[in-house]
This record gives sequence, C-alpha cells and structure tokens, in this order.
Amino acid sequence: MSLVAGVDSSTQSCKIVIRDADTGALVRSGAAPHPPGTEVDPEAWWQALLAAAEAAGGLADVAAIAAGGQQHGMVCLDADGAVVRPALLWNDIRSADAGRQLVGEAGPDGARHWAQETGSVPVASFTVTKLRWLREHEPENAARTAAVCLPHDWLSWRLAGYGPGSGAEGLAALCTDRSDASGTGYWSPARGEYLPELLEQSLGHVPQLPRVLGPLEAGLRTPDGALIGPGAGDNAGAGLGVGAGVGDVVVSIGTSGTVFAVAADPTADATGLVAGFADATGHYLPLACTLNASRVLDATAALLAVDLPGLTELALSAAPGAGGLTLVPYFEGERTPNLPDATGSLHGLTLTSYTPANLARAAFEGIACSLADGFAALADLGIEARRVLMVGGAARSAAMQQALSAVLGLPVTVPEPGEYVADGAARQAAAVLAGGWPDWKARAADTVTAEPAPGLLARYRAAARREHGLG
Repeated sequence: MSLVAGVDSSTQSCKIVIRDADTGALVRSGAAPHPPGTEVDPEAWWQALLAAAEAAGGLADVAAIAAGGQQHGMVCLDADGAVVRPALLWNDIRSADAGRQLVGEAGPDGARHWAQETGSVPVASFTVTKLRWLREHEPENAARTAAVCLPHDWLSWRLAGYGPGSGAEGLAALCTDRSDASGTGYWSPARGEYLPELLEQSLGHVPQLPRVLGPLEAGLRTPDGALIGPGAGDNAGAGLGVGAGVGDVVVSIGTSGTVFAVAADPTADATGLVAGFADATGHYLPLACTLNASRVLDATAALLAVDLPGLTELALSAAPGAGGLTLVPYFEGERTPNLPDATGSLHGLTLTSYTPANLARAAFEGIACSLADGFAALADLGIEARRVLMVGGAARSAAMQQALSAVLGLPVTVPEPGEYVADGAARQAAAVLAGGWPDWKARAADTVTAEPAPGLLARYRAAARREHGLG
C-alpha cells in the first residue's frame, strides 16, 4: 500500500492527512495551530507543519506529498534564502491604497486593463499590492527581496530541504502551481505566464519567481525521496477535495467566505467582484471572496454566551427573516464589495425584533446574503450553477445550511465534514504518484432545500446600500 500526504496550511492552523494512494482511505492525521495576526513569520508555519506531521505519525513512509495553503500571502526571501520580513497574509488590508494606485496608474480604464491582463482587479488581498506597499513603506526590505513566493510554495520548498543558506541554487528551485500563481496579480491564467512588467511596477524590480508546475508535475522531492506535488491555493485545494467539476459552484464558509466555480474558460471581470483564478486541474476558478464569515458567527456566539451549536439552536428557534433584523457583516472591512474600511451594521431594531434568537438568525442570514452577492457576480459572467456545494467549518450548522438555500433559492449539497483542502492536496499527491487522477470514492453528502426568501436578500441589499452607498 502506497501512502500519500496532504497538507492544509490555513490562516489558523496546519492540518495533515495521510491516505491510501489507491483508495483514498484515511490512515492517520494530525494538526497544529498557527499564531494569530495578519502578518506571520513563515517559520511558524514550518514549525506547525512539523508538529502536525509528528501528530500524524510522521512522513517517512509517504511516497508523495502536496501542500494546499492560504492564497496571496507575501513571502519575501533575500539572496541567501532567508525570510526578509514577516509574511503579509491575505487578510492584511494595509495595502488597500496600493491596489487603488496600481489600478489608477493603468489609466482611466485601469480596472479593465488589469482584468484582461491577469483575470482580476488588484485589491488589498493580492500579493502584487502587498509588494507595492513594501516598496513604499519598507524600501530597504523591498531592495533586499531577491525572490517572492507564496505560503504553500515556501512550505513545499522547505519540505524539499531548502531554507536559509540555500542561496541562488535554492531560490531557483522554488515551485508553485497555476491556482496559487493566479492569485498574485502578476500571472496570467489565460496565457499561463508571469507578467514581469506588472511585478516591476509594484516592487520596483523583478525578483526570482517560483516555476509554475503543471497539474500532475512533481517539481521537487523530500530528503526521504517522496515526490512533492505542485500544491494549490486553498480554494482550489478544497475543490479537489470535494471532487468539484465544471459546472459546480462551491460556497466555502471559513475565516473568509468564498464562492467559486469550476469553469472551462478563463474569466475577466472589470468590476473586480470576481477574481479570475485558475484551478489545480487545468480548468479555471472564477471566485468571489468575502472577508467576513465564521468570525462573525464566533463574535455573535461570544456576545450571546453560547458555542456554535448553541448559536445554531438559537437561530433555528427564530422565524426566517429574524423578525426584520438585518446584519450587514462587514466587521473587518470587506472585499466583495471592495470596502476595506467598512464596518458592520445592524438594521431593523425594534423592541420586538431585538432578541437573542433573532440576532443569532440575523448573523447566519447576513453571511448568506453576503455570499449570495458573490454568487450573483458569478452569474453575471454567464456562469450557471449545475450544483451548489457548501463546505467549511460553518457548513455543519443547520442554520447556515437553511439560510444559504433560502437566500439562493436553490438546493445546497453539503458533503460530509472533512479536511477538504488537505484531502484535495492528498488527492493531488496521489495523482502525481500515479500519473493520473485517482478514482477515490465520492464523499457522502446531504442536500438541504429551504423555502426561497428573495425578500430577505432584497432587504439586506437595501440596508447595505443605505449604509455604504452601494448600487
């Protein structure tokens, strides 16, 4: 029996699954936490990976490994291979002005230009804007930057035995995949190539960049001889983990909320609502992302002195519509729509509506409505949903399931709980080992259908329009 390992290096933790390469059966697993914050020393990710691997019984017996990781994070290396400064994560919004500058510098139709070149319009999340911020605010660190990579690239590189002291040879060994490269803002999914002129415009020079591997290409090996797959961005990894194919729309509710589709053709949305990413299989992954998802539920549960199951129970005890209470959940700014300085707001407060049960229900419904806006942005690009899959930690909540189905007016399929990104990475590792995608058994799934609630979404949009001047 050959074993493969899949790594999920997310914002909050590192999780590792070890599976049978032929059947996909889970053999063992492990996890370790990451430090909080929107900037993190990448060494913390490496130590968490080592701890998670130890908890999983080690990696010495795996034949292949692949890593999925949080997208966009800026990892800068000097000429020796040492980290220049703590990595800026996807949810660090200090580079919002840099995004606006880059768009403005492209002329009066700058957003369309960026969308056509890269598939996306740069916002604070993207690596390209973080590099512009670095150039403006830490010019010495920008000048020291000899290579730029992403969190999963850097971990794959460390798994291969590289690190500080690796020098030019080590930097030349950096590898990535098309899904994560497509989130940098300086790689074209449609053309399959880096755009050095955009990188120079951002950082001021063109550093060493990771080689972009094909979906089944192993670029490196571990010191023990295991193949290292190309890896993937976290959303593309989740798509692999749930077996999403062309026509599927996946709604993922974790720290952030994402709505993405597997599409046969590249997209370019000049509004900036949909990022035109690539996936990990050779297709494309148009994606709308919200900054606010499960942390809103966590904050509401803490306010009401309950845990997530308790919050779900409270929410289900209220009638749909939360008695007219509407939560616009922009607690940490927002990306879809692009309002990095926004705050959340609560509307429809009356003596009757202001109850713990209605507040709990409004939290779930507000998140569902926010995600529905992302779903609508995909539809505006001509993407039709053959099936809606809901994943992520909050997907286990019946209140979240019902709210999403009601707001979208569609059935929602909820696969059995699992480590979707790590499982997707393990599936990729098995594919690299075998030279083709394995025929692993599909996850068991439930389908939830709630009474459609178009009035709920209309009320939410009116509240967001009043609060933030949205059209």
